[in-house]
Amino acid sequence: MKVLLFNGSSNHGGCTYRALYEVEKVLNEKDIETEIIDIGNIPIADCSGCQYCRRAGKGKCVLDDIVNECIDKCKNADGFIFGSPVYYAHPSGRLLSFMDRLFYAGGYALKYKPAAAVVSARRAGTTAALDPIIKHLTINNMPVVPSNYWPMVHGRLNSPSEVLQDEEGIQIMQVLGLNMAWMLHCFEEGEKAGYYPEKVEKIHTNFIK
Repeated sequence: MKVLLFNGSSNHGGCTYRALYEVEKVLNEKDIETEIIDIGNIPIADCSGCQYCRRAGKGKCVLDDIVNECIDKCKNADGFIFGSPVYYAHPSGRLLSFMDRLFYAGGYALKYKPAAAVVSARRAGTTAALDPIIKHLTINNMPVVPSNYWPMVHGRLNSPSEVLQDEEGIQIMQVLGLNMAWMLHCFEEGEKAGYYPEKVEKIHTNFIK
């Protein structure tokens, strides 16, 4: 089993990375393979709604960048964690653009797989920042992995050592890792017993007549 952890911060090794690393450590202890993927500090283009990914079942974005690379990785992954710093009470614009295109073009590679959101902040705006990340998951039939509090850590910009002083935040990340491992193993056993998600054809209602 493998979990991909996406770092939506432009600061490699910063507070968001530290939070993801704490989750990764627990997953590795449970013999689950992991990979932390830095979205990087290069701007990621928004989805333009061109529909290229939907035409003829292409399943990838017309912009051949890190989004398409990650769609391919998601096909062989079993779980996902999306991490971001808090920018004005929302996730980084970079992560949101990445997720919009990843889910629109490659949502099929993530569907029915457990996932979680993680955010880091100096002080506030965390619950508001979690909301748009989690909404990507719940619109795509993805079970959301819980913890024992909202999945957040606190520390100043470029001060990952401060995250380690947030004892509750560290524990939240550790419990998140434990719960991800638990859910992955439950899903695996369910499939062995012949239980699979029941596929339902999506209804698109148009209220404009």
